[in-house]
Amino acid sequence: MALQDQVCTLVPYFTVQDGKLDEFKALGEQMVERTQSESDVAFYGFSFSGQRAHCREGYQSAAGILAHLENVDGLLKQALAIASLDLLEVHGPADQLAQLQEPLKGLNPTYFTMETGFRR
Repeated sequence: MALQDQVCTLVPYFTVQDGKLDEFKALGEQMVERTQSESDVAFYGFSFSGQRAHCREGYQSAAGILAHLENVDGLLKQALAIASLDLLEVHGPADQLAQLQEPLKGLNPTYFTMETGFRR
């Protein structure tokens, strides 16, 4: 039976400075390790294409996103010292996105409202 999709996703893309890719990957591994303890995370991981990095991450709610950002704050700051955040999308139901508008405004995300879909 399919359920209405309520998962909220962050979709960040980074460009890592030349010579800093191994350092960025090591920080990513630390973020993955730290994120495993979060109860609201649905999936989380990093993928790479040359100097570009993407963090594939989904949460059961906006609260999960906020808890995650607090949990990895120090590591994320280190990553942003060696990489630029080129693009940040946030996807989810309207009521959840509304809870993220103020806390995420400094990251200048683009919001996408989930209007139709399902999950298994």
